[in-house]
Amino acid sequence: MLGIEVVFTPATFLLIFFGTIIGVIFGALPGVSSSMAVVLAMTFTYALDPVTSIVFLVAVYCAAITGGGITAILFKIPGTPSSAPTTFDGFPMVQQGYANKALSISLITSALGGIAAAIAMFLLSPQLSKAALKFGSSELFAISFMGLSILTALDEGNVIKTIISALMGLFLATVGMDPIMGHARFTWGNSTLLSGIQMIPVMIGMFAVTQVLKETVKRSSVEDLPGAQRSGVIDKMVSIAELWKMKLTIIRSGIIGTIVGILPGAGATIASFLSYAIEVKTSKNPETYGKGNPRGVAASETANNAATGGAMVPLLSLGIPGGNAAAIMMSALVMKGVQMGPLLLQRQPIYLSSVFVSMMVTNVLMVVVSLVVARAFSKILAIPYSVLGPVIVLFSVIGSFAVNNNTGSVLVMMIAGVFGYAYSKFGFNNAALILGLVLGGMVESNLRRAIMLERGDILAVFSKPITATIMAISIFALLWPIIKPLVFKKKANAVN
Repeated sequence: MLGIEVVFTPATFLLIFFGTIIGVIFGALPGVSSSMAVVLAMTFTYALDPVTSIVFLVAVYCAAITGGGITAILFKIPGTPSSAPTTFDGFPMVQQGYANKALSISLITSALGGIAAAIAMFLLSPQLSKAALKFGSSELFAISFMGLSILTALDEGNVIKTIISALMGLFLATVGMDPIMGHARFTWGNSTLLSGIQMIPVMIGMFAVTQVLKETVKRSSVEDLPGAQRSGVIDKMVSIAELWKMKLTIIRSGIIGTIVGILPGAGATIASFLSYAIEVKTSKNPETYGKGNPRGVAASETANNAATGGAMVPLLSLGIPGGNAAAIMMSALVMKGVQMGPLLLQRQPIYLSSVFVSMMVTNVLMVVVSLVVARAFSKILAIPYSVLGPVIVLFSVIGSFAVNNNTGSVLVMMIAGVFGYAYSKFGFNNAALILGLVLGGMVESNLRRAIMLERGDILAVFSKPITATIMAISIFALLWPIIKPLVFKKKANAVN
């Protein structure tokens, strides 16, 4: 009732609606991450009270995560880093003529994931926070390593080159300042590289620019589809029956996203990659993923939106931000004099209840807002590619420049685009490289920190129960595509 009283006052409700609109638009723009959207929205909170501020920023955050899936599906440009796995199956669905179905799956599962996480946050916030505190550096390393277990499923017919691609991504993640010692590594005197290989410019380059180069050399069938020429909306929306068939995917991804979101520093990007990896591993038809499987879109979008609710749990319960966006929200509240910490929910329960109601309302509103924005974006599919290609490159340049407001990021993006085109031509896997780059920093920093805490005893790091269990599951999942043919071959020989 406290939350309803706050959210459903006319002024606050309009703020949430406004926050949902700008969140979806910012999320859909290439290079504008959810964290950047929250930072840009902070300027609107200076004259607001603390409760209204957090309600508004939560609306922007949730909507930005959802908006990132729009351009990921339509143009293979992840609007936010957490939408990168959405491109694996979303864009192939567009190429097959199912743009509207892919978008509707993305938006509806996003809302379901966000609502489920909001309920979990409201009911289990203190308990889940205590459980999250048991995850130290070694456990977080194991979680990030589990995200790498998707590698052998990305391209089962080309496992060696896929692993090499991921190792290249892990190497690129080491460029810049050492996370523990603070020394410059592999920068060769270049000041742009001191901050590391920026994930967003590389992602834009290897997804968007590489795709433009491929389309320039050999056009796909997207612009030739009659639906695209007529209205930009291809095929019908997903039906309730089709969503019901994906219920296990949605439930599993919602749980994974919420749990990963709670872990400090993990965030929506790790949640979406990990959920996609687990979905591929548990599927009876893993070879269909990456080729337009709707469950791939549902897994990624459910998980990254569920992580938004998870990220608020440690923030409100313990005063520990669960991710970058949560850290920005925390700074906004501290700036207004709010005392963050375990006593916040006891002394001022209005924060938890207001955030809960705000997330519920935002997840409903953003489906309607996103459908309108998606229709506007999908109209672009009717534009001839000779015009659309340069427009995508222009958006890519703007998005890359916006990361650090310097031309160095644009240069990185263009190099990544040309490199990505050549890389894919030689049979290497761009998605695996991006996965290694995304998870590399978390893998390295947590592993090194865990070894330092155990004073160099590596056995002690990996013998912890939670770490050992997660690592065993991850290694089995990583090796299964290699072991599986041998197992089935033996069974076939035994039958014969």
